[in-house]
Amino acid sequence: MTLDWDQIIAQNMCRITPEGTLVHPGLHEAWGLSVAVAVALIAVWGMFAAAPARAAASVHWSLSSTPFVGPLFERLAKSAVLLSVFKFISVILFLMVIWSGLAGTPLPERNLATVLTWNLWWSGVIVSVFFLGSAWCAICPWDALSNWLVRRRLWKRADEETSLGLKVPKALRNVWPAVFAFVALTWLELGVGLTSAPYATAVLALTMLVLASLSMAIFERKAFCRFACPVGRTIGFYAQLAPVELRPKDPPTCATCKTLECYHGSNEVDPCPTHQVMGRMTQNTFCTSCGNCARSCPHENIGWRLRPPSHEVINTARPHWDEAWFMVILLALTGFHGLTMMEFFEDWMRGLARMIGDSGQLLMSFSIAMVAAIVLPVALYSSVIWLTHFLSARDSDPSFHKLFASFAFVALPLAFFYHLAHNLSHLLREGIGAGEVFANPLGYGAQPLSIITRHARMNDMALTPTTLATLQALLLALGFLVAVLVIRARSKKMFGDHQSGLKARLPQLPILTFAIGITIWHLWLLMQPMVMRS
Repeated sequence: MTLDWDQIIAQNMCRITPEGTLVHPGLHEAWGLSVAVAVALIAVWGMFAAAPARAAASVHWSLSSTPFVGPLFERLAKSAVLLSVFKFISVILFLMVIWSGLAGTPLPERNLATVLTWNLWWSGVIVSVFFLGSAWCAICPWDALSNWLVRRRLWKRADEETSLGLKVPKALRNVWPAVFAFVALTWLELGVGLTSAPYATAVLALTMLVLASLSMAIFERKAFCRFACPVGRTIGFYAQLAPVELRPKDPPTCATCKTLECYHGSNEVDPCPTHQVMGRMTQNTFCTSCGNCARSCPHENIGWRLRPPSHEVINTARPHWDEAWFMVILLALTGFHGLTMMEFFEDWMRGLARMIGDSGQLLMSFSIAMVAAIVLPVALYSSVIWLTHFLSARDSDPSFHKLFASFAFVALPLAFFYHLAHNLSHLLREGIGAGEVFANPLGYGAQPLSIITRHARMNDMALTPTTLATLQALLLALGFLVAVLVIRARSKKMFGDHQSGLKARLPQLPILTFAIGITIWHLWLLMQPMVMRS
């Protein structure tokens, strides 16, 4: 195939449709073919290469002991004052969102509430996980404000009387509340159209603050963060792929600790908000990076360290039934989010509306499409797990339930790296002009941006369109590679010595096919023109 680079570059510029809609370009066929070839090669390697004799050892690098920058990371882990400074900045921006959304212009591209929330924060927070893990949760304004309002402390340990301190009912001690909250948030964002409604964006932000505050006032520790926050749980699961973690510097010290200040807290420091014991923690899922453990540890044995990216999700993360459902539904809704931004999606909704007699905002049609977007991938994944169970049927082999929970980790890299590739386009193209919005957060006197101005901004990225497309293609290929590594490692754990021969490796073929299909689906989505958000 002969590549016309002038044509490729032109295709990777934003354009205006005859109907006056601005669309981001899709990946050129050259990148699509490159990803398809990479997927094929990785799949062949994953299926036919000999399984590792044992799980790869995790190599860690303590950031606290790193020359020159070590003291900085030590301070980041232990300084409550420094963390509070970042929280204050986060809270100020959050209050500006509330103020702008309630009192500012309804023009979404001129109002700080919509620009900061949807164009910058939601796109940027997913990108931040790639480098910083769950660091956002440490400065979350919902948590900071609810903590200050309910417990009336900036950083020192709060009095017990400030909360009822009830235990969360056993039926709710799982991530199912977060699953339903995530589905509801997606429905509001994409179906109701919160991304283009400053007032509704502010109301949603206030609602999240109220829920976090009520939870803190009623239940012990931070039940909202642990069980119900859709943003925190998404970040937590994605953080299993991150290259950073807060862990013991010397594990034997934690193994012999009897007082467990990391869990119980100290006289000055609150206990772990999500009930984690540092010496037993093997995954980032419920770590909010708050640093309570580092500040309360009498041995000064906890700090930040680097690790091989994705090692946790491949080797050490433990499967749980409710968490498996969250991961699979996260994968389904991530792809659905991309589908809703296709040029043809609105036509699909109108066609469905005519069939069922829907009218108005087409909420019924959208809801049906969203339910289908969840049910179909879940059914497909369940079928794949059933087939895996059938192919591996032996008396000693794991149950369907256990296979479902264990192989759900395959969903994480597939969802996360597509999410990154998708959000990079939003962040780089739709974040342009944010400085003007910060200068006039309420949008007083501002006129709607002309289609020509918006088109020029979309094409004035910090990266060239070719660089962006290359990064998106690499991210998709990387996501599939990590998924294959997960399949190989989890198959080894599930089937043990049965992995020694090629015929015995047949049970992993269904889940490998599932990963291939999802990656091709994500690639197809990225190759389609995407309607811009604002």
